[in-house]
Amino acid sequence: MRYGITAKNEINTFKGTVTKDLISKGSAAAKLRLTDAEKSGIYQQMLEMNVLGGMELEMADKSCRQIPYDEEYWIIQVNGGQKALHWSEEYCQTTPDAKKLKELRNKIVKLVQSKPEYQALPEAVGGYE
Repeated sequence: MRYGITAKNEINTFKGTVTKDLISKGSAAAKLRLTDAEKSGIYQQMLEMNVLGGMELEMADKSCRQIPYDEEYWIIQVNGGQKALHWSEEYCQTTPDAKKLKELRNKIVKLVQSKPEYQALPEAVGGYE
């Protein structure tokens, strides 16, 4: 999953890595693996949200635009199949399904940020305008 402004933050459970956007200082990566129990909990939440079903992620109303905006790219692999999901906050609002996924992303990010491997990464410098 890649997320955030410019989607430079990444949690890659396939490779067991995390990448942190350091903004003006580039990015930093570390090896980080979630436990089977942690992955199972995330998977259960995805099933409850019907992530593999037809989620509505694109806003129909595109009359409002903002810069900068968060972007999300997810690749979900289940039972040998893959599903790619993408949405952004460019159009000022998000769909209810996108909000649910963002809530799940925030839980996953909080879990990752609690790990020593992530905490050892440098602090971000600067900001996005």
